[in-house]
Amino acid sequence: MGLQEKLMILADSAKYDASCSSSGSTRKSVGGIGNVATYGICHSFAADGRCISLLKILLTNCCIFDCKYCLNRRSNNIKRAVFTPEEICSITLNFYRRNYIEGLFLSSGIIKSPDYTMELMIETIFLLRHKYHFNGYIHAKAIPGASESLLKKLGSLTDRLSANVELPTENGLKLLAPNKNSKNVTQIMQYVKNNQSKKYVPAGQSTQMIIGATKETDLDIMQKSSNMYDAFQLKRVFYSAYIPINKDNLLPSLKQPPLVRENRLYQADWLLRYYNFKVADLLSPDQPNFNILIDPKADYALRHLDEFPKEINKCSYYDLLKIPGVGVKSAERIVKSRKHFTIHYEDLKRMGVVLKRAKYFILCNGKYVVPMEFFNKNFIESNVVLEEKNIIAMKSEQLRLF
Repeated sequence: MGLQEKLMILADSAKYDASCSSSGSTRKSVGGIGNVATYGICHSFAADGRCISLLKILLTNCCIFDCKYCLNRRSNNIKRAVFTPEEICSITLNFYRRNYIEGLFLSSGIIKSPDYTMELMIETIFLLRHKYHFNGYIHAKAIPGASESLLKKLGSLTDRLSANVELPTENGLKLLAPNKNSKNVTQIMQYVKNNQSKKYVPAGQSTQMIIGATKETDLDIMQKSSNMYDAFQLKRVFYSAYIPINKDNLLPSLKQPPLVRENRLYQADWLLRYYNFKVADLLSPDQPNFNILIDPKADYALRHLDEFPKEINKCSYYDLLKIPGVGVKSAERIVKSRKHFTIHYEDLKRMGVVLKRAKYFILCNGKYVVPMEFFNKNFIESNVVLEEKNIIAMKSEQLRLF
């Protein structure tokens, strides 16, 4: 099989892994090829709208496991391929020199055993780093079940590692991926957390969960994410809408992937990491799933109208972050600016506030931005939903044109 055909097969097989973020590491080039910038690297977009910032390939799509949801499962009759370490080096360097990429995301099916697969990945990245002096960004997928000594070697060569939990609960994993053990994943995460430094996985670790393949609620998923952030200091949890590529009685029958649900989970994840929200603020046993029509922050505001409107010139930084349409940067600008002058409605747009959303939830210098008679749940909810639908329609059109 030629190199071009291998690339087509193994790049296509890698597209279902969403956990390839590309920032958080910095390293200058000293007589070698490439470098890593703290702000990340160039990004492009795949046909399904996912952000691709690296050459994203599998070492092989051969696999000894038979996970029900996976294209590369052992029982699938698909064309298989295996790269040699030198072939991956050649492709990476050629793509880099042509300015197609600035880094590599390397994952793999399990060939022979976890240790054997990890050894091939280490050999590949070692060649890139030491034979070809490639200093660009490298994100590798750690193979659950591989030995700790190999994990140590792999992490010393890469900027970021990820070990995918795959499914939100142990029961879901046993149902659809009986060959896998969640304990093997958490052991990797714990080791990386305990050993992370400037020379070992400097950009930290991430993971991925498949959404919609099993029956977990959004509350189950967000609690799992929150626990992993706290326990293992993850940089990112990625949510991947289940794509019905296999036929199996244990898999759900879906006409299309739950992409809106995936988007809501990403929005909520952002609120947990940057907006000081807790899972209990967003979901509860009585409301275990996100409102598909409204983003989680707006939904929170509508369920807590007794906390609004908030006075822009007086409320705390964390209260500002709870206002729909106010982001981290605009909240910081508001806090800094009001030390020097009283903020009026006209000032907010220059500070980055999305007024179409925020105007229903704020006071400016004691004055309502919208007439008081409009300040009721039904009116606000209908307008927020309309704005959200406009945003979704705009994103869909942009994706179609792209």
